[in-house]
This record gives sequence, structure tokens and C-alpha cells, in this order.
Amino acid sequence: MDDDDLDEDDDFDAEEDSEETIACPYCRREIHEDSERCPYCEQYLSQEDAPASRKPWWIVAGVILCLYLVLRWITLGS
Repeated sequence: MDDDDLDEDDDFDAEEDSEETIACPYCRREIHEDSERCPYCEQYLSQEDAPASRKPWWIVAGVILCLYLVLRWITLGS
């Protein structure tokens, strides 16, 4: 192996070291600065990146229907 090969390897290592990292706000491990979520704890780093936490419409409709049926059963049974 000659000296030119070693210099190329040193340049490659210097590029890897120059990447900006930050501490994850949840698990405190070092992650890449531009990450949307932590690869270790899998938490999203900001609310904009996190998927919407909305319930499916059929669950909401089912709960409302069940409450209505229970209310009708109570009012008609009395």
C-alpha cells in the first residue's frame, strides 16, 4: 500500500467527522442534525414531521352510534 491510498482514506474519515450531530431530545443519543426522527428511539423530533394522530372516522361514528343506542335504551326502558 502506498502513501496515496492512505491519504484518500484520511480524506474519507474527515468527511464523516464533519457531519453535524445533535442530541436527541428524548433519548439524548447523537443523531444527524437533519434527521426527521431518531433512529434509536424512533421519536419524531418536531410536530411538523410527526404523522397526524387522527382517529379513523369509522371508530368515531361507531362510538357515537353506541352512545345513542344506550341513551335510547335507557330512555325507552324507564
